[in-house]
Amino acid sequence: MASLKEVRARISSINSTQQITKAMKMVAAAKLRRAQDNITQLRPYAQKLSQMLGTVSAGAETASENPYKQTRAIGRVLLIVVTSDRGLCGAFNTNVVKAALTLIDEKYSAQARSGNVEIMAIGKKGGEAFQRRGFKVNTSHVDAFGSLSFATVRTAAEEAMEGFANGRYDIVEVIYNEFKNAAMQIVRTEQMLPIVSAEKPGTGVAAASVNYIFEPSEVEIITELIPKTIKIQLYKAVLDSNASEHGARMTAMDKATENAGELLKELRLVYNRTRQAAITTEILEIVGGAEALASA
Repeated sequence: MASLKEVRARISSINSTQQITKAMKMVAAAKLRRAQDNITQLRPYAQKLSQMLGTVSAGAETASENPYKQTRAIGRVLLIVVTSDRGLCGAFNTNVVKAALTLIDEKYSAQARSGNVEIMAIGKKGGEAFQRRGFKVNTSHVDAFGSLSFATVRTAAEEAMEGFANGRYDIVEVIYNEFKNAAMQIVRTEQMLPIVSAEKPGTGVAAASVNYIFEPSEVEIITELIPKTIKIQLYKAVLDSNASEHGARMTAMDKATENAGELLKELRLVYNRTRQAAITTEILEIVGGAEALASA
């Protein structure tokens, strides 16, 4: 049985850990509220913009000339992996990394063997995970969460867009956690480039038969709309991931606090039993000594 000193040391250590997890839960909850507001406000705009782009570009005569809609044989792949900068958020980062690895194994295994799969890491944990596995990792935007803003994410999107337009990449996909609520995050994989045209619901036919009146010209609208939509979609993914991270960390710290409480109950029970055993032993020693003196 452990000594009283050892049990007291463990109780003190777990008490300190519980205080830390409580504080981290409160901080994560405060950050989650702000992050949730940001993604809730952006999501309808991003979805409508994406829908409008797909519908308009499907019927545009100049669509095939746009560099961001060109479909090529897939030789070089860019995966934008959005994770967090810090841990202590459960399986948040692990799930994204696993999803990216599964995507590579199932869809881009030939490109990976040729060294033609590049990872753009947004968040330090993803960059570190893929560097350990020997992938070619672009860490230029790994610190995006340090000063999260549209301007920061726009730089990453522009780099991916330029690489696709120049033929450096043949396809660009984004892997991230979509925020549902504090306890649920869903890993999503979305094709960022080339742009996929919208289809009429239930028909599988591109919405090209709709007659639009363009003002200014069709070319100017498509040219302006496509880059803006791509940047907004990546920004939405990053905001989703940011809110998901705080939700996952809040949940993880809540569970850690509960587990610490359960462990403290067990340790206090062990402490009381150990203390009672020590007192009983001392009483027996006193009684035995008294009997020895009496018999002498």
